[in-house]
Amino acid sequence: MQTEKLLMIPGPSPVHPRILNSLSLPTVSHVSPELSEELKEALAALKKIVFCERGEPFIVAGAGTLAMEMALLNTIEKGERFLVLSQGFFGQRMELIGKSFGLDCDLIESEWGKAVLPEELEKKLSEKVYKAVVSTHVDTATGACAPEKDYAEVLKDNDAVFIIDGVCATGGIEERMDDWGLDVILTAAQKCFGVPPGLAILVVSEKAMEKRRSMNAIPAYYSDLLNWLPIMKDPSKYFSTPCVNEIRAFHESTKIILEEGVERRFSRHAQIALAIRRALAELGFSFFTEEPFLADTLSVVRYPDGIEDKPFRSTFSNNGIVVAGGLGETAGKVFRMGHMGNLSVSQVFFALDALERTLSSLNYKFEEGSGVQAAKKVLEE
Repeated sequence: MQTEKLLMIPGPSPVHPRILNSLSLPTVSHVSPELSEELKEALAALKKIVFCERGEPFIVAGAGTLAMEMALLNTIEKGERFLVLSQGFFGQRMELIGKSFGLDCDLIESEWGKAVLPEELEKKLSEKVYKAVVSTHVDTATGACAPEKDYAEVLKDNDAVFIIDGVCATGGIEERMDDWGLDVILTAAQKCFGVPPGLAILVVSEKAMEKRRSMNAIPAYYSDLLNWLPIMKDPSKYFSTPCVNEIRAFHESTKIILEEGVERRFSRHAQIALAIRRALAELGFSFFTEEPFLADTLSVVRYPDGIEDKPFRSTFSNNGIVVAGGLGETAGKVFRMGHMGNLSVSQVFFALDALERTLSSLNYKFEEGSGVQAAKKVLEE
């Protein structure tokens, strides 16, 4: 049998046994009472996770890129201009999606490892009128976490629809939709929710829904929120066959989140991120992302002298831990380590022990056990 490995890439994240069990249940009808009830509960839980009372939640077969496309097509018309605040690779993807549908877009790009500053947004808004502003909360290429609350403060007296790409943040990092004035939070199942890939997820404010209703037509059918809205109101109705088992698994994941407590979950993500980084620093690693922008969901880690990318990741994998390589300008210079979702403390210690064994086999000099002990001090506080 193939040895099971612990996924610590920027997503998918480790899948809890309760979620795996949901996936293994017999497939029921997509309009059955069982699925209808579980989808309703998942939709209600999703609103609680993003602190939303007045918006509309959507859970659709697809992935994060589909959620990005849905967010843009349902809030921006041809002839209107939108602004992307890009912390890295996935901000650029938003621009590409918009351009593929003939939508006019401007882009503010931060230096990789940093995030766009609120004053940069404020300056841009003084120069042009934008119908929407889009920001990646955490960019998985750079590990940069954007100051979304600060952006929202800049936008509070602006008519633009504010769209957050929360694919690597929602459910692990604070996003307060109503209090901050967010209009769309889009995300996916496989990151902080800890469910295998397969779902595009959005929560849409009343303001954003009104914008969609004001548009005569959009260049989409499957991606049209108005086609999905009746299903979200009454899941026993049919529009397109959903991922039955995936939705049941997502329902279980939302139960796990609410049982833990959303605020407590945010704190756990922050504590585990700090523990892992303390351990890595103790072992001589450093970080690509500048400190003010470090995300609680993943780390982009620079190698110390003497450690090469491919041998390190290959040996780490043989020791049971899978991490990802760098993208773009960081390829070969960093590895990307996810620490999100339902990752447990025992899994963190397993990963750090495997890291020390990996470094030993690569003849890297360090004090044995020092990384694990550094993490333990944080986690025992």
